[in-house]
Amino acid sequence: MDRIDCIKSFVRVVETGSFSAVARELDTTQPTVSKQIAALEEYLGVQLIMRSTRSLNLTDEGTRFYEHCQQVLAAMTEAEASVGSRQTPSGLLRVSCPVAFGQFQIVPRLKLFLDRYPDIKINLTMSDHFSDLVEEGVDLAIRIGDLQDNSLIARRIGVTRRITVGALSYFQQAREPEIPEDLTHHNCIVYTRLSTVNEWHFQGSHGDIKVTVSGNFQANNSTAVREAVLSGLGIAVSPIWLFGDILHQGTLKVVLKDYQPTPLPIYAVFRRGRFRPAKVCCFIDFLADKFRSDPWLSDCEH
Repeated sequence: MDRIDCIKSFVRVVETGSFSAVARELDTTQPTVSKQIAALEEYLGVQLIMRSTRSLNLTDEGTRFYEHCQQVLAAMTEAEASVGSRQTPSGLLRVSCPVAFGQFQIVPRLKLFLDRYPDIKINLTMSDHFSDLVEEGVDLAIRIGDLQDNSLIARRIGVTRRITVGALSYFQQAREPEIPEDLTHHNCIVYTRLSTVNEWHFQGSHGDIKVTVSGNFQANNSTAVREAVLSGLGIAVSPIWLFGDILHQGTLKVVLKDYQPTPLPIYAVFRRGRFRPAKVCCFIDFLADKFRSDPWLSDCEH
């Protein structure tokens, strides 16, 4: 029995509440994880987890052991990270990011990163819902917009510049807006994951402007917003990169060019700890460097 592997599995079972989830995470089987926990319990001579068909609950001994295991694994991580600068970055890097941003800005850059760091493997989870880094075992998350979780460490690595855009087919039926307030008379496609939801913010020559918009379609996924715009459904305020590949094909029109939608910051967030693993540091540095040279993502003016 490898006690360290068993302890890692035990901690993740407690954090996820699921043997099956840990098995998927470790690319193994649920019976294997169960055997690891059983072997650990036999070695310690106590029951750590009470199992039922519907739930997993820690015993008193399991709770105390879990608290000590957290400290042990944290110490191991810090010990490894403390010499990481003298080692080649390696290991499995679990990354979480929004769906469309991952599709258009992360995945296309991965080959260059992995060629540069061949000892790193990446497990990328794409979701427009903010992931719980501890529960889901994520090393690093990319988040766009203002942060709400103060329990995480954040590094600003870029900015999402946005445009007000609609399909030419839409503007054949509706007059183009000349000022942000004109949007109240348009069918506006709302991305619901933003904290401002249907209140759109613009920067004009005379200061900031806020407009409350409405429409017959909203979505919590940027890709859905993109497809709705392309179909001619309405107007959206969206990242330039969401349409960058087709902006010059003649099917879309950018409007309100004198009123720029407020840019959104891009952050790399990770769990608190005295040390950061080299694999996390090099990926953050890589993205920050690539975004710095991209006019749609550059944060240089800040």
